[in-house]
Amino acid sequence: MGFVGWILRRLAWAAGLLLSVAVLNFSLMHMAPGDIVQTIVGEMGGASEETMAQLTKAYGLDRGFLDQLWIYVSRVAQGDLGYSYYFNRPVLGLILDRVPATVLLVFTALAVAIIAGTFLGVMSARYPASWLGALVTITALFGFSAPVFWSGLMLLLLFASVIPILPASGMYDVAQGATGIAYALDVAHHLVLPALTLAIIYLALYSRLARASMIEVLGSDYVRTARAKGLSENKVVFKHALRNAVLPVVTVAGLQFSAMLAGAVLVETVFTWPGMGQLAFESILRRDNQLILGILLLSAVLVIIGNLLTDLAYRFVDPRIRTDG
Repeated sequence: MGFVGWILRRLAWAAGLLLSVAVLNFSLMHMAPGDIVQTIVGEMGGASEETMAQLTKAYGLDRGFLDQLWIYVSRVAQGDLGYSYYFNRPVLGLILDRVPATVLLVFTALAVAIIAGTFLGVMSARYPASWLGALVTITALFGFSAPVFWSGLMLLLLFASVIPILPASGMYDVAQGATGIAYALDVAHHLVLPALTLAIIYLALYSRLARASMIEVLGSDYVRTARAKGLSENKVVFKHALRNAVLPVVTVAGLQFSAMLAGAVLVETVFTWPGMGQLAFESILRRDNQLILGILLLSAVLVIIGNLLTDLAYRFVDPRIRTDG
């Protein structure tokens, strides 16, 4: 029951965290300046005082803060995230339409950053004084220093304008109307630039982290013992040393998952990627509070899931922290 108990404890922690996030988000939105009804009326082109009073009552804005908070938390507990003022649709439906695009973008970028960053870090650790080590160091410094929106614009100009081999925006080509494998290939083609843009900064971080960890691990006693037994260098590095060297990368990847979601907002805006980030940008411009709250809450859910998957991966990679059955 050790592993099951660990899962249950994590789920209980996640539920308490989500409740805290919901209360904090609602409180901050309530304290934000501006009048939602005025925003709605402005979109309508004007309205009478009576209409404004009706809107205020319809959206429950005439109640006190604690009453509004209780109603909101009660609805969230039932899976009801409210109604979008601007889109005139349930918030949950709007967000669920965009979640797959964001999940595809974030997890693709995360996979590229972890795999490529770890590989480059390991290679530069094996040959620390070579041109590869210097190249990885320079690339890491550049990638980590460049803002994600600037990297996106540069890649957009290079590969969609100067060398037009990749699409500049969107998730797929509407004109083609592709289905099946052709549709998947079209989405993958459109995914290259936004995923690469989001991955660059984290690839740089993971390559440096993997390099430092691998250099330390290669000097360990058990690595020297493996070499003394006559094992090949590739087997020593990739079978014995890599499993321990990758632990810091896995840990940081889990901690950086929320930052990657935040970076997705800018990336999706630059490349018009139809995900939660672009929806969040639109909802902020229109002060659609219910939609903003829903996006923040669902983003917290994705972060918690990402952290849980990171913990599971950590337990798989490092047998020392596994719970006995």
